[in-house]
Amino acid sequence: MRLRVFTEPQQGASYETLLRVAKAAEDLDFDAFYRSDHYLAMGDTDGLPGPTDAWITLAGLARETSRIRLGTLMSAATFRLPGPLAIQVAQVDAMSGGRIELGLGSGWFEQEHTAYGIPFPKEKFGRLEEQLEIVTGLWSTPYGERFSYDGTYYTLTDSPALPKPAQSRVPVLIGGQGKVRTPALAARFADEFNIPFASAEDAEQQFGRVRAAAEKAGRPAEDIAFSAALVVCVGKDDAETARRAAAIGRDVAELKEHGLAGSPAEVVDKIGRYGHAGASRIYLQVLDLDDLDHLQLISERVRTQLP
Repeated sequence: MRLRVFTEPQQGASYETLLRVAKAAEDLDFDAFYRSDHYLAMGDTDGLPGPTDAWITLAGLARETSRIRLGTLMSAATFRLPGPLAIQVAQVDAMSGGRIELGLGSGWFEQEHTAYGIPFPKEKFGRLEEQLEIVTGLWSTPYGERFSYDGTYYTLTDSPALPKPAQSRVPVLIGGQGKVRTPALAARFADEFNIPFASAEDAEQQFGRVRAAAEKAGRPAEDIAFSAALVVCVGKDDAETARRAAAIGRDVAELKEHGLAGSPAEVVDKIGRYGHAGASRIYLQVLDLDDLDHLQLISERVRTQLP
């Protein structure tokens, strides 16, 4: 089981804060540092100092870390055109020495689109599907050949399909809880399927749908890694857990029910349930980015106890 640090910078984080967290995650032997791709804070927070762009952030971290993998959970297809996105990800992958992973979703938060003048189309899933076809198609086109695409939403003509990523294949993450179209899309494009903020029982059912869709498409289900994203709040004792829950404005009982919360032993036990459901990676949604002691506790008392 691999543990990955997952941040929500739109809630309020500068690049310097994200750099501290990413370096701490690397030093503490976490597998990856991920961030969301949002431009507007959610809930009762001012989001100061304001949003940071996901791929600009990852470009900076690519040069200031050396081992940890870096990615988005999830970039929004509504934010970027597929050709420039393929260029951005390939360039950042080269800057990192081949440590980038692309999580790509359809986009859903209409208010952040209207706040920053980003079109919010009615038909988003079809655009996501075409973006995946284009991005992966550009990367896989051999040197010296050209890539063209004529879709409903995007058209590319005679593209040189450059630059190429450092990796022979940038891992693509697809996620969600849709029961039909999402598993079918994952079967076609996903190297990893992620389910966010779901119970172990619901995760197991969704993983089963993705496996069935892969087999129907003629693809071995074992080609796809499975993961879950969950909020994390761990304390050495009840008082420390309560203090950390209060710092992020959450209730301990609610966190224990819907996330990974409590003592290290409790969290290890619950992660085990997701492992039994089929997950091999857990994205720990860390909401207090100033509490690096929290990461150290998780690394020393949770990570080391996992198979």
